[in-house]
Amino acid sequence: MGYDEDGNSHPAAGPALWEAVRDQFPVTSEAVYLNHAGVAPLVKPAADAMRDLAEDAARSGSCHYSEWLATYEGLRVAAARLIGAHRDEIALTKNTAAGLSAVANGLDWRSGDRVVVFEEEFPANFFPWKRLESKGVQVDCLSVTAPLERIDQACRGARLLAVSFVQYLSGYRAPLEAIGEICHRRGCLFVVDAIQGLGAFPLDVRGARIDALSADGHKWLLGPEGCGILYIRKDLQDSIAPAEFGWTNVANYRDYASRDMTLRPDAGRYECGTLNTIGCYGLRAAIEFLLGIGIERIAPAVQALGDQIAAGAAAQGYELLGSRSPSTGAGIVSIRKPGLDPRWAVSQLESQGFVAAPRQGWIRLSPHFYISPAEISRLLAALPG
Repeated sequence: MGYDEDGNSHPAAGPALWEAVRDQFPVTSEAVYLNHAGVAPLVKPAADAMRDLAEDAARSGSCHYSEWLATYEGLRVAAARLIGAHRDEIALTKNTAAGLSAVANGLDWRSGDRVVVFEEEFPANFFPWKRLESKGVQVDCLSVTAPLERIDQACRGARLLAVSFVQYLSGYRAPLEAIGEICHRRGCLFVVDAIQGLGAFPLDVRGARIDALSADGHKWLLGPEGCGILYIRKDLQDSIAPAEFGWTNVANYRDYASRDMTLRPDAGRYECGTLNTIGCYGLRAAIEFLLGIGIERIAPAVQALGDQIAAGAAAQGYELLGSRSPSTGAGIVSIRKPGLDPRWAVSQLESQGFVAAPRQGWIRLSPHFYISPAEISRLLAALPG
């Protein structure tokens, strides 16, 4: 007996995607995990890779350092494949904010420059741009749901626009290709905070004309905290100076006696010192796992689970934050009901085996593709009335 993506049985169908990958998610034996927009559980290949490195380092120290270098390179290659870039455009970072700050602090700003940001952003994609006001940069705020005509108008004469692929609270998935076209036509740099969508929905930096992108690995990528990726378009790298400078920013970093400060010829110039090696092992394994499945298969499953939650909660009288459509929906659904304390509701759900998160007066639910539709049905039945 097989199942379709909605969990319906079909004798001739193969196993549903969630069923085919279930054994790669040990968390399923503990809970129905619906907080991938917070910190996701590690997928088994990531946990195994990190455990193997830890055990090897305990036994051998850095005797197998060449394997560490191969892992760094493997992560750059995997990340490039994931977003349609070249490995020369990928730097390994400590988190999303570090990547966004590298762009914000690396550009040569002039008084009178203008940046376009969005009111609903997570602070990591707001504060780095807002701080530029001290340099005389004007920061214009729009709502992420502003019509494209309004975004087009705001980009006229702007130097940079920064937006999240998916908004952290509403789950609104931005029309990256349409915004990218506007930015390209207006000569405005296009920067994307991808952490809430990368790993769940396809993203092509070329197709969307993205100039820079940053994401950590601990949400929809199913990897560890403290290890992320920064994409900077190759022909833009000479215009963004490294904001932090250490021994690995330079081309001859393996020659400790060298004092030549010529930068590395690729995005490695943004890597300042020793990398999070164990995190790189985990994130590489997680991304390669997702690539093996195919983001094009994962996306409709995530979208369907989000739609199922939204429809079911609305039918029970819950208010939804924002609206969903096939083009703007994602894996995040935030709900609330008058008189219901979200923190209490989340604790009640946890007592029944469901992991969610209270966020700014809302119950935020964020399932990934290995969750079954039947589990979502159980969640809906467990929602406090």
